[in-house]
Amino acid sequence: MPSLGADMEAGTLVEWLVQPGSSVGRGDIIAVVDTQKGAIEIEVFQDGTVDSLLVDPGTTVPVGTPLAMISGGADAPVQPVPSEPAEPASVPPVTVPPVPPKRAIVAPSPGDRVRASPAARKLAAAIGLDLSTLSGSGAGGAILYADVEGAGGKERQPAAGDGLTAMRSAIAAAMARSKREIPHYYLQYEIDVTGLQDWLAAANADRPPAERVLIGAACLKAVALSLRKFPDLNGFFEDGGFRPSDAIHVGAAISIRGGGLVAPAIHNTDQLSLDEVMAKLRDLTKRVRGGRFRGSELADPTVTVSSLGERGVDLLFGVIYPPQVAIVGLGSVTERACVIDGTVRPRAVITATLAADHRVSDGHRGALFLRKLGEQLQHPEVL
Repeated sequence: MPSLGADMEAGTLVEWLVQPGSSVGRGDIIAVVDTQKGAIEIEVFQDGTVDSLLVDPGTTVPVGTPLAMISGGADAPVQPVPSEPAEPASVPPVTVPPVPPKRAIVAPSPGDRVRASPAARKLAAAIGLDLSTLSGSGAGGAILYADVEGAGGKERQPAAGDGLTAMRSAIAAAMARSKREIPHYYLQYEIDVTGLQDWLAAANADRPPAERVLIGAACLKAVALSLRKFPDLNGFFEDGGFRPSDAIHVGAAISIRGGGLVAPAIHNTDQLSLDEVMAKLRDLTKRVRGGRFRGSELADPTVTVSSLGERGVDLLFGVIYPPQVAIVGLGSVTERACVIDGTVRPRAVITATLAADHRVSDGHRGALFLRKLGEQLQHPEVL
């Protein structure tokens, strides 16, 4: 059971997408796990053959519990979850029993065998709707929250506190830990993005709406490029020390339909073109709001970017998501009267904020980072 965030202690196996004897390759989706963040698609990190499945669907197990045994070649990378050391090729693989769970295992009911997102299950349970009577619009026919709404759930919403209580509790626990253990410092910086808006307007002029680049994608790319110069804001504080990350995986905070928030990673953001960043952001947003995202996207963001600009918020100070050491906040683009060469002119500006870990960096470094971010956004041709 992979760890999908500092606030995760256990997960429930919803279903297997492979069987013993199945051939798998790196990146293949092999299982779906239900966590407090929703239904997560679990990927495999090596090529090989599934020898055995160690956990039955419906079983709740702690993080680190072996879920399956996969045999591979001598060059296969290390599996992402603990397992027994591989035996020599001449010896049959050993089946490792699952680690006893920390909490009671509940046998799934017949309705639980229907493939559905956790949000859909909770809404259906709250209104007494049998999921087996519905047709799902998600991947592989999975039933999504919207499907339950369309079947009568919208008019009979669960009482306040029912639907996403587990997720809210997980978020609250992680944020309370962050504020308790991490010495935050906060900075804000106003950036003139008039040139960026003009540049994007020209770049998008001949594109259909589905292919246009939005300012949010430009901000993600600019943050990633700025972090190359400030590696002390990109990485993890674990076991009493900071571990910088060579890769830059920017986590984009996305709201979940019906409530809650996740920040899945856009991997190697600094190495992608602006169009690629936009495409990945669109894909993430679509899948998250449809109740589908992958374990690898939640497990390794090296920094988070959160924006409420589309909600009209001018200023956002985030709370660092441990074990990360920084979060960048972005407000809405507003028009301000600015003095340029002695003349008052209207300019489009955005306020960027930084919340960072004082154990790793300081206000001087944070200020330089924000200034670098401003330079990147004021020269969009470098993005």
